[in-house]
Amino acid sequence: MESIDFPLRGEHITLDALLKACGLASSGGAAKALIAGGGVRVNGAPEGRRGRKLRAGDAVSIGERVVHLRVG
Repeated sequence: MESIDFPLRGEHITLDALLKACGLASSGGAAKALIAGGGVRVNGAPEGRRGRKLRAGDAVSIGERVVHLRVG
């Protein structure tokens, strides 16, 4: 399983913006498709809201990749 640490610059980041910032989605449309397809989990639970606000301590997984948000 590939683990990515993402330093959070503000208080939160939206799920679609995180996918783009980490390179897991090439565009906003690609991020929307990944999320709508049911392949994205936040803290182990399926997430279908692209505007979901993520904060330090959250973990986002797509397949074998996990992004851990931490304080920047």
